[in-house]
Amino acid sequence: MDLCEAKLEVKQLLSRVKNRDLSRLLQWVRESDDLDELLSDNRRKILQNISEDLRGSKPTVHVDSFLYDEEEVDSLCDEGSLSRSYCLSCGSTRTAPLDFLSHSFSIPELHFLFESVLPDLSGRVLVDVGSRLGAGYVFSSASRLVGLEISEEFVKLQENIVQKYTMTDRIQVLHSDVRLQNVLLQNADVLVLNNVFEYFLPPEEQMLLPPCWVEELPLDYDVYLGKDTDPDALRQIHLYRVL
Repeated sequence: MDLCEAKLEVKQLLSRVKNRDLSRLLQWVRESDDLDELLSDNRRKILQNISEDLRGSKPTVHVDSFLYDEEEVDSLCDEGSLSRSYCLSCGSTRTAPLDFLSHSFSIPELHFLFESVLPDLSGRVLVDVGSRLGAGYVFSSASRLVGLEISEEFVKLQENIVQKYTMTDRIQVLHSDVRLQNVLLQNADVLVLNNVFEYFLPPEEQMLLPPCWVEELPLDYDVYLGKDTDPDALRQIHLYRVL
């Protein structure tokens, strides 16, 4: 059924619910995990399995949204594996809150990127700076997915995951700096960048980037991807056309 038919079905169902139970039903819809489990598909489960595999290899000092959601970070802090404070002066008991920063998309953000932001990628080439390609494999039909990773350690981690989940038919991970891959970028249909300019280029280098080289395209952020989705995080995702 389409959206209009679904809305009609929901209204008809709610009209048959006893008045004393209506508020409890609406609360269940808002708070229960049952609907998320019903809507969960095998693709997200694959990504969750990949994140669990990577956790064993990646030190917890790297707080990665793909590997650790907010609840898992809270659990790590509660058990003492991760601290939310840092020392302001060596040897002192003076501390201040520590902000967690991630340079990776979470699973809901990846779902939104490939299901709602990007068009059908059949026959297309996608290049991801940071080599997080599992989502591209399970959520898209891109013919070629190329990850550029400057860290040799992360290249090995990605290659192990690609081999384990038999994704070698479409995924390639390159140990390289994106600035050295002119030919690859010229032949790419989609380029995925996450926090690249703001966190990995000093201000003086940002100023050297040519102005007006991209055009921002409108996106529809009014989507539901599960109760663990952060609407504000989705609004940090933007789509640009290279001019």
